Amino acid sequence: MGTVITVQGRFTAWYPAERATVRLAVGFDGPKREGVLASATAAVQTVLDSVKRLHDADAGPVTWFSSDRIRVWAQRPWNNEGKQLAPVHHAAISITVKFRDFDALADWLTEAATVPGVQVNGIEWALTEAKRTSVTAEVRSRAVKDAADKARVFAQAIGLSQVTAQAIADPGMLGVSGDGGAPAPAMMRAAAFAAPPAGGSALDFTPEDIEVSASVDARFEAS
Repeated sequence: MGTVITVQGRFTAWYPAERATVRLAVGFDGPKREGVLASATAAVQTVLDSVKRLHDADAGPVTWFSSDRIRVWAQRPWNNEGKQLAPVHHAAISITVKFRDFDALADWLTEAATVPGVQVNGIEWALTEAKRTSVTAEVRSRAVKDAADKARVFAQAIGLSQVTAQAIADPGMLGVSGDGGAPAPAMMRAAAFAAPPAGGSALDFTPEDIEVSASVDARFEAS
């Protein structure tokens, strides 16, 4: 009987972002329902018109976009003396836009951020589906290699030289305690971006690379 060695292999790699998903919120409030609704509708139309000029599902710069229906509601606030005040009406809508051209994204954000009532809620960076599938397979393969390398080091440390794989599985499926969970898919990292300066130049942001990581549990027999 050989010696059983159980290890966990890990590997992480970083890849340049290929897509950016921007989330905007458009919102207004005021004493008149008609006024806030009209302001929100006008702002949304301005933003969507600018998106449609860039939209091309195949070639970009914008590959996809969507918007919610405008939500309108009212509430009656209270002042510091406990008196309920006149109703305040609100109108809000969210817009999501996916870019493949980051230079065009910077220019568009500079324009969109100046539209009254528009707030940039954030950017998510991602790989394309094809790229993510390809690199995830590579990272998982490297995680298996890492497990095999660990097993060989352990075997050599106790004077054994032959190592044969018995089982390879997602973390936790071999009954080994660890951090658990399946190999991680591509993980999006949002880059910081600055508001446009007074001169009106483009937004300054740098996409962070996408982290892709994987872990595997493996059992080997050393002899």
